[in-house]
Amino acid sequence: MFVASTYEEPALTSEPVSALSPVRLRTVAEEVADRLTTAIAVGEFLPGQGLPAEREMAQMLDVSRGAVREALSRLDALGVVEIRRGRLGGAFVRESWAEGSAEAVRRTLLPRWEEMEQLFDLCGLVEGTVARAAAERRTEADLAALHTAFEAYRDASSATEEQSADHAFHTALRHAAGNPRLAALALGLSTDAALGFPHYPWGASDDNSSARALREHEALLAAVEAGDPERAGEIAREHFTITAEIIRQALDRGLTS
Repeated sequence: MFVASTYEEPALTSEPVSALSPVRLRTVAEEVADRLTTAIAVGEFLPGQGLPAEREMAQMLDVSRGAVREALSRLDALGVVEIRRGRLGGAFVRESWAEGSAEAVRRTLLPRWEEMEQLFDLCGLVEGTVARAAAERRTEADLAALHTAFEAYRDASSATEEQSADHAFHTALRHAAGNPRLAALALGLSTDAALGFPHYPWGASDDNSSARALREHEALLAAVEAGDPERAGEIAREHFTITAEIIRQALDRGLTS
């Protein structure tokens, strides 16, 4: 759960404090570096995975490519990513949690935590609406896509494969809802909750989020296939709390590290 920070009055000293002390403003590149470090810490990008190309990340975060390039250089220096050159190069995740990750997580999440909690609630409501619509409107083709994604998740042999199958399952569910605007809204909100990246956070290997997701995917697929909108909506709304819990756990770790 979220751990509130405590405040202590600074000790009084006899030294004067200048009202004109310099104020250090954070650069866009520093903000992007913190955002990326936090996204990696919550498992949106897993060790061994390549990050999106500079141009793609610049569009996702609405910043310049130069800011992204500088941010990646910072992460490379910290050992969070490895930058490889050449045709198959790019930035690849080395560690999900490295030196400096705790500070980056705090700087990224704490100032917007109230907004994040509101966003988690809204995402759950919208995901429930998507699932109810899918249960009412799904076609045989939709069910086939959901079954394929579910089986890929069930048979996955790595966290990367699970994450890919999870993405496919939720994409198929949004399509089954039969309303592109609703699908776009759900995707946009979940992207906002994931700090601007279209990836669901993935828990640490020692938690139970992966097994829980598999159970809930199975139950959600059964409800959609049975045409039970109330059951589907209930499962989907609860299912999104996995994302919220993973991000809360990352903040807890950032506050106690």
